Amino acid sequence: MDVEAVRILDEQETGLAAALTETWERYRLPLAVTEAHLGCTREEQLRWINEVWGTARRLRAKGADIRAVTVWSLLGTYDWDSLVTRHAGHYEPGVFDLRGGHPRPTAMRSMVRELSGTGCFEHPLLETAGWWRRPERLMANAASASAPGSTAEKARRPLLITGATGTLGSAFGRVCEKRGIPYELVPRSRMDIADDESVGRALDELSPWAVVNAAGYVRVDDAEGAPATCFRENVLGAVTLARACEQRRTRLVTFSSDLVFSGTRASPYLESSRPAPLNVYGRSKAEAESSVLAACPSVLVIRTSAFFGPWDPYNFVTVALQRLARGEDMVAAEDSIVSPTYVPDLAGATLDLFIDGERGIWHLANRGQVSWAELARLAARRAGLSADRVEARSLDQLNLPAPRPRYSVLGSERGFLLPTLEAALDRYLVEKSP
Repeated sequence: MDVEAVRILDEQETGLAAALTETWERYRLPLAVTEAHLGCTREEQLRWINEVWGTARRLRAKGADIRAVTVWSLLGTYDWDSLVTRHAGHYEPGVFDLRGGHPRPTAMRSMVRELSGTGCFEHPLLETAGWWRRPERLMANAASASAPGSTAEKARRPLLITGATGTLGSAFGRVCEKRGIPYELVPRSRMDIADDESVGRALDELSPWAVVNAAGYVRVDDAEGAPATCFRENVLGAVTLARACEQRRTRLVTFSSDLVFSGTRASPYLESSRPAPLNVYGRSKAEAESSVLAACPSVLVIRTSAFFGPWDPYNFVTVALQRLARGEDMVAAEDSIVSPTYVPDLAGATLDLFIDGERGIWHLANRGQVSWAELARLAARRAGLSADRVEARSLDQLNLPAPRPRYSVLGSERGFLLPTLEAALDRYLVEKSP
């Protein structure tokens, strides 16, 4: 096929297709597309490769001599998003993720294998265009300004998120909105996760490709006086949902807590550490873990700790900063050591693991360990406030109804995926600023 024919056939092409056509017409030399994705979330990596691959095959069929498409990169890169102009320690996974000390296959590995073998790869998230083709790319902060509900761009099979009114569920809605992941944020009135009929009806109606279970009983102290309610929501609900997902071959991620541990260790708890909860809430989460894994072997269980985030007005960091800014005292435990978790980081890393097809128990918390009192001081210092009114007390002095572990820091033998606590606090403050 001559050059003019290629030009005519592709005169309506834009973006990559137009650039490749122009290059082929000008040089008539064999072409390869390299570094086909960079600075992307996992689904955007897949969308980049999918579009590049499809474009290359289409132009090749029209006569352009395109020899190869390569990924970026096989083992991931550090600080390449800034072209190595600063040492930020920012790691972007590629076909493999090395943050666990050994190469962990990502969704990119499956895609590359399928494309090189059969020439095609299917995933529900490929139904949505990449950010470079979505209209919100032209609007500053469009995703963060909109309230989560369900994404405007409907998909044949959305991601279903339970716990619509909770901290975690609404955060997943916001993150999915920003990442262009079609989702349905489902309130309890539409699906009671502890009711078989309600769960089945919702799953059959929405036909999700996967479910994020962000629902559950979260009031740790109140659980001591309401164990039946706590276990219904956290155990029966999670297991009911797991069974329904297993029957329909639908992926599921659900959440657990650092409170499944007793706190007798002096080093971080790992995914393989044995649970020994001290309170009703912790026991409900420990039982939910084992029961859900038995009911649905493909489930992803995320243990996390001490939420804080910019969208929930009741989390510890937000309340501490508000009180200190007003010149009020902030009382917090000095002998309870935790690994705080920034909710946007948690949601983002969970989605990446979920898309990768990970299963079993993972620990996700920002790197670092502090007491609750020190967390209040650290947040105050980074916000430019005085920490003098942080009043440190022992757990015994606080007289909390539910006993807490004195040390519940989450480490990981599978990989540290979240950035440092200090970096998370800085981003929290930026997000909270007017």
